[in-house]
Amino acid sequence: MLLIDWINTTLKQEHIVVKSLEEDLFDGLILHHLLEKLGSLRLDVEKMALTEKKQKRKLAVILEAVAQCLQLEESQLKWSVDSIFQKDLLSTLYLLIAIAKHFQPDLPIPSNISVEVIIIERTLTGLRTENAVEYITEDREKLEAQSKADAFDELFAHAPDKLDAVKKVLLQFVNKHVGKLGLNVKDADSQFADGVILLLLIGQLGGYFLNLREFFLNPNCATEMLHNVNLAVALLTDGGLLDFPVNAEDIVNRDMKTTLQVLYCLYSKYKTKET
Repeated sequence: MLLIDWINTTLKQEHIVVKSLEEDLFDGLILHHLLEKLGSLRLDVEKMALTEKKQKRKLAVILEAVAQCLQLEESQLKWSVDSIFQKDLLSTLYLLIAIAKHFQPDLPIPSNISVEVIIIERTLTGLRTENAVEYITEDREKLEAQSKADAFDELFAHAPDKLDAVKKVLLQFVNKHVGKLGLNVKDADSQFADGVILLLLIGQLGGYFLNLREFFLNPNCATEMLHNVNLAVALLTDGGLLDFPVNAEDIVNRDMKTTLQVLYCLYSKYKTKET
């Protein structure tokens, strides 16, 4: 309904009313009006194409204009003249969402929109069908998580001079909350590797006490350290704080980027929390 309402609102002055996406858009007429209204595009096509041949030719011109306007290569297109003309809903949704995101990026299109599709394949023994789920819009949380990961990649690769400033902010945050336990972190490169401070920090921020029998307070080997860090990662994931995959071994092996990413997740959630 969101896309239908958006089209009808956009084309209200043209007295155009869309009721069905696949039935009303297949011949290119409404798409033509939509592009003229949104992008001020003037296409060299007939306003009214009455025959199938003319409709498909008009639709081809319109879709080529969309691809050029959105700067999409042919391999990136998830629609075609044939699929739109054959009233394929999935292709029509892909097309409209791409147009909407380009011309009206503030349109509140939900994430994780999916369509159940049936794949039919002809085999030697007959027809084989398979159900599949096609996701039309991205998972916003995954995109945000990827954005955070990309930011740290950029920091380590191109802005090492800012790295110390990031460490300083995160260590101030950590010490603010573990200080009441008589702890003080000075070296971000090594003091989180055994998972102990990370676990105690999670408990302090979450307002709960971790049973000492669940982790090793004084780990003596890499196996015990890995146990601690795995527990920390599990707690963060269960609490919805960790929105990207973390290899616990990276923290044990003192991988600074992974350690800072995990600390940043806690910082983002609890930076305003009072001690």
